[in-house]
Amino acid sequence: MSLLSIHNLDVAFGADRTPVVRDVSLTLERGEILALVGESGSGKSVTVKAVMRLIDHQGGHITGGRILLNAPRQPPLDLARLSERRLRRIRGARIAMIFQDPMTSLNPVMTVGAQLIEAIRQHRPHDEGTAKARAVAMLDKVRMSDPLRRFDQFPHELSGGMRQRVMIAMALVCEPDILIADEPTTALDVTVQAEILQLIRSLQQQTGMGVLFITHDMGVVAEIADRVAVMLQGRIVEQGCVTQVFDAPAHDYTRKLLDAAPRFRQPDAARPPAPPSRKVPVLSVSHLTTRFAVRSGLWRRHTANLHAVEDVSFDLHPGETVAVIGESGCGKSSLAKSLLRLVPTADGRAMLAGKDILALSGQALRTARDDIQMVFQDPYAALDPRMSVRQILTEPLRIRGLHRTDRAGDTALAAMIARVGLPEGSLDRYPHQFSGGQRQRICIARALVVRPRVLIADEPVSALDVAVQEQILTLLEQLKHDEDLALLFISHDMAVVERIADRILVMYRGVIVEQGPVREVLMRPAHPYTKRLLDAVPVAHPGQRFRRTMPAMSTSAPIYPVGTVLPLVAWDQVSSGHQLRRDA
Repeated sequence: MSLLSIHNLDVAFGADRTPVVRDVSLTLERGEILALVGESGSGKSVTVKAVMRLIDHQGGHITGGRILLNAPRQPPLDLARLSERRLRRIRGARIAMIFQDPMTSLNPVMTVGAQLIEAIRQHRPHDEGTAKARAVAMLDKVRMSDPLRRFDQFPHELSGGMRQRVMIAMALVCEPDILIADEPTTALDVTVQAEILQLIRSLQQQTGMGVLFITHDMGVVAEIADRVAVMLQGRIVEQGCVTQVFDAPAHDYTRKLLDAAPRFRQPDAARPPAPPSRKVPVLSVSHLTTRFAVRSGLWRRHTANLHAVEDVSFDLHPGETVAVIGESGCGKSSLAKSLLRLVPTADGRAMLAGKDILALSGQALRTARDDIQMVFQDPYAALDPRMSVRQILTEPLRIRGLHRTDRAGDTALAAMIARVGLPEGSLDRYPHQFSGGQRQRICIARALVVRPRVLIADEPVSALDVAVQEQILTLLEQLKHDEDLALLFISHDMAVVERIADRILVMYRGVIVEQGPVREVLMRPAHPYTKRLLDAVPVAHPGQRFRRTMPAMSTSAPIYPVGTVLPLVAWDQVSSGHQLRRDA
């Protein structure tokens, strides 16, 4: 008997009951991982939220079909028709869910322990001491370091991977029969993603629960799934054994998803290395160092420094893409913010078009910033929801005194949105009226409207599905060649880096531990940390699943007492290998 049986499910939204999910039928067996895949807007999340009946609180309505939750020696429960009171007993106890963004799913004013205890006591009649013991044991089970200390910490004190482990602990603490995981690894680094996937698979094997895993990443599907169901425009267009779907996809859309999945480490298919640039660097960074003060004690005295970026040097040429790779906390974003002067730097130079941007101030700094712009990771958070696209694009021009209110100004804005692939008529629409990929195009248009010479892209495609990723990467490459734009591309996705980069900088604990041409670094990594990053990349075929046991390595920037002088040899010892710098 299946744990969960969905029969001809229809879901609609709004007063006019606009259909979103149509005639969906699925089964989930005990001890099975079923992956539900498709692009953004295909209906994946709506389907699983219908199982939990969370769409009732989001304007959705189940207009047809049945959702049967089965148990041995008990009549099946039709979740589509249960009252809210009975559903509350099932959510968290028999069916649990992990959401995509743990920071918005966890209560920021409650400790990790308090939230775990709340989840336990909602469904189990435990006293405070027993509930705490159970919560700490679950934190240990999901491999949280020092679970007693984590129990008393708040979500903002934890890394992204740790917060996701807390979400998994909360979902599993009452030992549910079914776990629904909605894009749980989308924005995580490859090593953390690999650990989370291993953890879910291990816990599923220990408990025998069924897992419904929602994702758009075919590499993740190949890594973890037993069966696959492919969704398109609210319908299931194909489902079957994971090996069958990958080896012989029956539907054109499935083939499109597989073709769009970034391929990694295929020497025969890789493009030849780009010749060394003979152009003068548009950005030349020398010995850049950024440290943040750590304050403690009653008087909040400056007692230590967090070494976020330490002695970083590199050149960036016109028309070149240099990728900075590494895990969360290694200093990638701090490096980008340092170059934009969004955080203060402790030492070094950054020569931008002949001027040291780190030494400028006032009007000179504002003028220099015209030459360097940034595209952020989350297009939802980067755009003001109250401003139209026209206002978003004209704001940087107005600040610089370049905005024109005549017909020529409107023509220039229309040309810009057409150039980044936005539909005609987008200027007077608002961010919420666009998809995630279209919002990222708006962010790119805003960065390019002042015609910069350097574009810093901080994880610009990590939250987008594979088809939209390919569109954005193609757009960036086209703009780079058309404008001779220099691109500093920050990412943790090796397949994306191989697709777009000319050179790679590998960053670990604030230091560049390896750099060189993309082919050289990815095919013959010299540093142990680079090898660890590459070993964590999922292979987009179930027949090549990794059996990896990666050593735990601290990647966060270290903290040293005020006055500590740290030679580079110490960093080399910390990183368990020699520091290696290749010439491009």
